[in-house]
Amino acid sequence: MKIAVLGTGMVGRALAGKLSTLGHDVVIGTRNVEQTLARTEPDVMGNVPFGQWQGEHQGVRLLTFADAAAHGDLVVNASPGAISLTVLEAAGAANLSGKVLWDIALPLDLSQGLPPTLTVANTDSLGEQIQRAYPDARVVKALTTVFAEVMVDPARVPGEHNVFVAGEDSGAKATVTELIEQFGWPAKALVDLGGIRGARGVEMYGPFYFAMSAALGTFDFNIAVVRA
Repeated sequence: MKIAVLGTGMVGRALAGKLSTLGHDVVIGTRNVEQTLARTEPDVMGNVPFGQWQGEHQGVRLLTFADAAAHGDLVVNASPGAISLTVLEAAGAANLSGKVLWDIALPLDLSQGLPPTLTVANTDSLGEQIQRAYPDARVVKALTTVFAEVMVDPARVPGEHNVFVAGEDSGAKATVTELIEQFGWPAKALVDLGGIRGARGVEMYGPFYFAMSAALGTFDFNIAVVRA
């Protein structure tokens, strides 16, 4: 599959690297290719400069947001949630139309430090905002509630645990689910929350996730849904 990952940060790199090793044709989108490649210092999260990462993942090409989205049959929004709508605008509505748009972003407001607050909550969600802004795209919210490395390697957390999927288009959800299963998640681990309104719950879990990570001293944890 031709896949475009929008965002060069930790999540974008984790997804792009894994998808590439699985045999998919993967590109990463950025605002300015030359500036991204020119960086020589780690980012605010301590990740190595993108050029160094790309040297270890030579099958993944770096393009502008628009060129990446045009390339992908499936587009992954792995940009910071606070700027996701701006990133998708740069990608271009025509390049998103009719495509599965897998939204992994959290609308985090980190201006007051951790744990973060949200830029949207309760009566709306980033996933819903994206679907309204791009009605011809098939938006799926999925894999939002775990650390980037756990997204692509669920065995980092022992035992059975769950991830969640939400979206209006059943075919789009099936496509995203298949990719998630390729990462190693068993089919029974995925919980379908229904339409894109289900994005509200998984996004609002974000502040609790960061509070728990501080309490536990690790990001390698997840939710296990225990049914009666």
